[in-house]
Amino acid sequence: MRRVATALVPALLLTLLLSPFALAQNSSTAAEDGQAEQQRQQHVDQLKKPLYTPFVERYVLDELKQLRTDMAAQRVNLTEQIVDRQVSTADKAITYATDTVTYFFYLIAGISSLLVLVGWTSIRDIKEKVHSLASEEISKLVNQYEERLRSIEEQLSEKTRHIELNRDEIELTQEVQSLWLRAGREQTPASKIAIYDQILALRSDDGEALTYKADAVLELDEPQWAINLCQQALEIDSENGNAYYQLACAHAHLEQWEEAVSYLARALERSPAYRDEAMEDAALDGLYDYPPFIELMGIQSVGEPEAAT
Repeated sequence: MRRVATALVPALLLTLLLSPFALAQNSSTAAEDGQAEQQRQQHVDQLKKPLYTPFVERYVLDELKQLRTDMAAQRVNLTEQIVDRQVSTADKAITYATDTVTYFFYLIAGISSLLVLVGWTSIRDIKEKVHSLASEEISKLVNQYEERLRSIEEQLSEKTRHIELNRDEIELTQEVQSLWLRAGREQTPASKIAIYDQILALRSDDGEALTYKADAVLELDEPQWAINLCQQALEIDSENGNAYYQLACAHAHLEQWEEAVSYLARALERSPAYRDEAMEDAALDGLYDYPPFIELMGIQSVGEPEAAT
């Protein structure tokens, strides 16, 4: 028992010490609850008050009444305008119809008077004349349209022929293009010549095919044949620079140096790009010691010392 009493003494002392704090906290919580309740009551009292005063309500009602009066007046005014426009339109339509009928009768009377003056005194004469005039006009129109249709048919036929020719030309161009591609892949001169012959069979006036065939012929050591081919190409196109260049190579192969330089000069006049090709072409090696060739190409002769740099 003594031990139990000893243990209860500290608990009682702690309870006595904490009780004032608990009372103070309870009192502050009660005060806060009272303030919150008072604020809620104030909000409720404010909500119970009317939103508008009687003067404001009277002003709003007067404005609404005036707005309804103005809308009614505007509706009446709009109705009057629509009615006035409808009446005006009907009046104009009646006036137009009356004038039209009056003018029509005037026209009939005038035409009748004119017919009487001209001599058409019977309805049969008038009918026959009208039929004849109508037949003449219809015949003229039929003839005009027949001429137009004939012209359109001729134009369509001409365009059809052009389309057929263009289609054939396109097919021929595609075939020739494929042959050129094959010739570019061939390695031997004989194979190239065979393909160039196929191109010339399709287009006998193809100067480029003649000049390329001349180049392949030169590889077979046939300079005279190459010269003949180049002459044929120049008859087709006198400004064919490749033909002049192949002539220069053929005459150089025959050791006809003067003619070779002359044709090479003409080729350079058409295209300066042949200068670089001539410097690397083995067919023109024999011209490197020929003075006119040296002067034409602007190179140093063999054995001439180079200028000091």
